Parts: sequence; C-alpha cells; structure tokens
Amino acid sequence: MKRALGLALVTAGLLAGCETQPVKDIQREVQTIWRGPGEPDLSAGLRHYENGRYAEAYRSLQASLAKGLHWKRDQVQAYKYLAFIDCASGRERSCRDNFVRALTLDPELELAPSEAGHPVWGPVFRSVKGSR
Repeated sequence: MKRALGLALVTAGLLAGCETQPVKDIQREVQTIWRGPGEPDLSAGLRHYENGRYAEAYRSLQASLAKGLHWKRDQVQAYKYLAFIDCASGRERSCRDNFVRALTLDPELELAPSEAGHPVWGPVFRSVKGSR
C-alpha cells in the first residue's frame, strides 16, 4: 500500500512538471469552457478598472456579459463594476439598473466596506438594495 501511494505521488509530481504548450493550451480551453466565453473579457475589464482605464473596462465588461459568463458570481461582478463606472460617470439611472441586475442574480450581494462607503455609488447601492 505504501509503495503504491509513493508511486502515485512520484507520478503526479512528474506529470505536474510536464507543462508543455499543448497542455497549457488545453488547460486554457477547459477553463474558458468552464467559466464561459466572456471570461477573458471579464478579466481584462477588471484589470482595466484597476488601472483607471474606465472606458476600456466598461467595453470589456459589457463584452463579457454579451459573450456569456457561466457563473453567477462572474455576472454579478461584471454588473457591479459597470454600476461603479456608471455612477462615477454621472449616469445614475444606468448605475441603478446595473445594481438591480446584480442584485437580481444575487439578492444577498453586499459591497466590501471600502466600496459601500464610496460617496457616489454607496448610497445608490443602499437605495436599490433597500427597495428590494
């Protein structure tokens, strides 16, 4: 039994080191299928947002939703960040609409303390959540 376990651990270790390009391509393909075709756009949108490139973030986040995200949490995240950008851009109606979409998918959604305390979208989020 110990020998079989040892052999299995050695084999697993050897296979883990076999990161050839075809294996990486297959892993990336499986991840895209698993998360949805819009996942690369979601990742790009979040990166753009963090780097202050809000117009690019908005386009990428919209594209992620249009292409499809399999996980509700990814959809909620896209809508939440679209709402942030809308609110910061003075588009309160669109901000509200995106918060409504996010809360429809996840009625238990809460913003992180730093997000909830934001002077522009914090009150909008609380208003939308309170009216549900």
